[in-house]
Amino acid sequence: MKASESLLFVFLLSFLFACQKSPKDFEPNYDESKVPEYKLPDPLVFENGKPVTNSSEWYSKRRPEILKLFEEEVYGRIPEFEFNQVYVLNDCDSTALNGKAIRKQVTVKVIVDDKSLDINVLIFLPKSKKPVPAFLGYNFNGNHTVNHDTAIFVTRNWVMNNEEMGITGNKATQKSRGINSNNWPLDLIIERGFALATVYYGDIDPDFDDDFQNGIHGLVYHEGDIPAAEEWGSIAAWAWGLSRVMDYLETDPAIISQKVTVIGHSRLGKTALWAGAIDQRFAVVISNNSGCGGAAISRRQFGETVERINTIFPHWFCDNFNDYNNKEKNLPVDQHMLIALIAPRPVYVASATEDLWADPLGEFLAAAAADTVYRFLGLPGISIKTMPEPDHPAMEGYIGYHLRTGKHDITPWDWEQYLNFISFHLK
Repeated sequence: MKASESLLFVFLLSFLFACQKSPKDFEPNYDESKVPEYKLPDPLVFENGKPVTNSSEWYSKRRPEILKLFEEEVYGRIPEFEFNQVYVLNDCDSTALNGKAIRKQVTVKVIVDDKSLDINVLIFLPKSKKPVPAFLGYNFNGNHTVNHDTAIFVTRNWVMNNEEMGITGNKATQKSRGINSNNWPLDLIIERGFALATVYYGDIDPDFDDDFQNGIHGLVYHEGDIPAAEEWGSIAAWAWGLSRVMDYLETDPAIISQKVTVIGHSRLGKTALWAGAIDQRFAVVISNNSGCGGAAISRRQFGETVERINTIFPHWFCDNFNDYNNKEKNLPVDQHMLIALIAPRPVYVASATEDLWADPLGEFLAAAAADTVYRFLGLPGISIKTMPEPDHPAMEGYIGYHLRTGKHDITPWDWEQYLNFISFHLK
């Protein structure tokens, strides 16, 4: 099938599907009594039905088997392609945050053939004579939104329109400077001895459906081509981008590259989990309110569902994931297995009481179900058996969890728990 015919075929299928079911018709289930009966796949049983008998089998056989299933059926396999990277230091200021920190702005230039992609990394470092551990996470609206520092470059890439931020025509302006600073408590992070590296996720792949003609997909595929049904969507592309920033962090003498925590909120929490699964260089993985396709169990069909997320965001996952629209029971995996792929590294899952859309109970149950793998590997998994009361974090085991009072957000209180968890596990 030619590329033009393929695009027409995809368009017609999308049109027919949209005619059959509109997103407006979707009514989320928030009633536990309406959650269907389900049985979770056992992460310690091979696809052929045989049990995993030892840790060596987990690492060498079962883990790769689960990873491949997620690649082919959920997030999409990242195709092999050659690329080069160049790191450019654009800015370095030792008087940032009122003299408390060092600010760096680095461009990771990814070159594919004769085309290139610029990943703009904003880094804040505590003033230390020794290298420090770091957080790495995406931001939603541009690096300039994480702090009011007027020296932070305003993103020039496509940004989702937002009247409150003064974003029109998908272009960021000075009005949005520092508008998300509450989500990034830099003073707290720096005071605790951690660095923060953040990137606007649209640098890697702008978050809209255009049949993958922009971002990193636009570099990898020829014009008019689209990923195969089992190849990467945007979440996998964003995860790939985090690994490219990790490549740079390994070269920065101010950062302990063996102690980098990947963190994400909402769709970027989904991304953090997948990035932590496919790139084991990340020492800790934190998922904040990641919901469907993130930490929440898909089979529960509570809040957002596989069908709804595939309908509204057809570019996030691979096309094969559409086969499980309203057929979650047929999935060969579920999200507890994604969390289990992080083992033996620490992982933290967080929910919010008012964020029913992301299914807080489903997120906790997935974390609890991943416990069997950690215990199998001889590590303490989650330290509780039942969902905790709000604002009572459980972080003694290698699987941390909390349910915060409030809405779908990442707050300074959340960050305090993450800092405590990481400080405990990465002493």
